[in-house]
Amino acid sequence: MSTSSITAPTYDPTTTAKALADKYIDGSQTKITNDTTTATATAKALSTLGSAISAFQTSLAGITGIGKSMLAQSATVSDTTIGTATAKPSAPAGSYSLFVSKLATNSQVSYNGLPPAGAQTGGYLTINLGDETPPGTNTAHFDVQLDASANTDADPNLSVREIAAAINNASGNVGKVSAGVVTVNGVQRLVLTSAATGQANTVSVDASNATDTSLQSAFDIGARTTMKAAQDAVFYLDPNDPTTKVQQASNTFTNIDGVSFTATKAQAPGDTPITLTVGRDTSGTATNVQSFVDAYNKLKTAVDNLVSAGDPAKSVAPGAFAHDSGVLALRNRLVDMMRPSGTLSLASYGIMANRDGTLTLDSTRLQKQLSANPTGLDKLIGTAATSAPSGIAGSLNTYLNQWSNATTGQIKTRTDANTKLQSGLTQRQTDLDAKYDAAYQRYLKQYTDLQTLQNKMQSNSSMFSSLFSNDSNS
Repeated sequence: MSTSSITAPTYDPTTTAKALADKYIDGSQTKITNDTTTATATAKALSTLGSAISAFQTSLAGITGIGKSMLAQSATVSDTTIGTATAKPSAPAGSYSLFVSKLATNSQVSYNGLPPAGAQTGGYLTINLGDETPPGTNTAHFDVQLDASANTDADPNLSVREIAAAINNASGNVGKVSAGVVTVNGVQRLVLTSAATGQANTVSVDASNATDTSLQSAFDIGARTTMKAAQDAVFYLDPNDPTTKVQQASNTFTNIDGVSFTATKAQAPGDTPITLTVGRDTSGTATNVQSFVDAYNKLKTAVDNLVSAGDPAKSVAPGAFAHDSGVLALRNRLVDMMRPSGTLSLASYGIMANRDGTLTLDSTRLQKQLSANPTGLDKLIGTAATSAPSGIAGSLNTYLNQWSNATTGQIKTRTDANTKLQSGLTQRQTDLDAKYDAAYQRYLKQYTDLQTLQNKMQSNSSMFSSLFSNDSNS
């Protein structure tokens, strides 16, 4: 009797189940992967665009905000060893005479008789800052607790260093007074220095509320050594006219509108007053205009990159917003706002447009036009101030607020929508993973059962072949 073996394709259940499960979700997985890649790129692009707009608006506020001007004024001092000066754009041109009679100084005092073995804890010190002429007119003070928290070592008494640390760390101090320890001939002295200048900041210590009586005596006003007396600065517009005297705690003189003069050295009686001259700062104006040009170019370049069509021939991918009509409109609007209507133009002040829409400054042309029309530049550029926007800066800032507004702006709206999309894609991926797992388990069971059946049939076939083979041989 002739026999034949039973043959059939064999399958590895694990490999086959994976291949079929992959095929089952292939289309859906491709769609989710592509959508996720796009959403991730969109999130990054929105962040880039938002940062670029924010950086530009910050720069714009610094250049053309409230009280700002593209025109710069300079303040020069005839003798820079006496002091330096700056001028706001609003400062009128002019020349002023100034005599520095005294410099303002801070207060520095030393207490030399603190108990050498340390002071007992308890009570508190009061650090006074005040004009002592007449005495007792302290204008500011703070307390220093001498409790256990001030004691930082095993010695039960407070050392001079611990008292200094307690003063420096007192909650009411906040940098008003600095306490240090100086050792002279083996004796420690507590040195207190006021941060602010002016006689109203003379330092003294009231220890009447301290528990230790020896500490009270050590801080008695008679035990204090004045290392540096606090005094006010004294300026004269005319040293021969006492009515022009200005006395103040600061060395910075701001009595001339728009001008700030900081004195660094006092003049001797009979010295010639210094001359402070205020005038146009052509270099500073050019710097302001260049800052405006640079800030605009950074924004323009960032937007251009996001809407770039790319170059397939050079394997350059398109920008994330290459086909986004809203961002394309933003790019075009930026260019349009650089061409305001009216008789004045950026080009007349040397701010020239390049072929790619960025700007270049011709300083020579700028200075020539400023000589002919110095006020026209500020009128043309205007102000980015939200309360009263004007000119190019005002138009730019107002328009960009439609994108940058934290609650209603395009960046916020688009980011929220994209975040919602990303969340949905994450859920879709989770659901698809569950489908994949179910399909894989189903196919694995089917092909495991098939493998078992094949093995059983093969075993039976071998048994019958052996049986019939034995019969034919008998």
